Amino acid sequence: QVQLVESGGGLVQAGGSLRLSCVASTLAFGSYGLAWFRQAPGKEREFVAAISWSGGIQYYDDSVKGRFTISRDNGRNTVYLQMNSLKPEDTAVYYCAADTQGHLTKASYSAREYEHWGQGTQVTVSS
Repeated sequence: QVQLVESGGGLVQAGGSLRLSCVASTLAFGSYGLAWFRQAPGKEREFVAAISWSGGIQYYDDSVKGRFTISRDNGRNTVYLQMNSLKPEDTAVYYCAADTQGHLTKASYSAREYEHWGQGTQVTVSS
């Protein structure tokens, strides 16, 4: 069973920054595609960013392009989400997800693609 544990969420003012981390418990981490999703109250879970197994390819939702950066450290079994210029509309629970298919495809934008999920970390951006 793969466990994913997120950390780094919190309360920040608009315009501020946070860095989320997600540590995985699997030795196969380096072969997985990874992603961040988020879910605001009353809304469906939505794609934020994804990164291929090598880290060479990243996908972003248009709403976060230029503000968020996804990265990974396979030696530390960790994926990161650096979030800058945060806006109140970024407020949500952020989830880390892992896909045993390490290459990114169109399906990587869909939550259905991912077999393993973390418990989530709350990000709140005040105006």
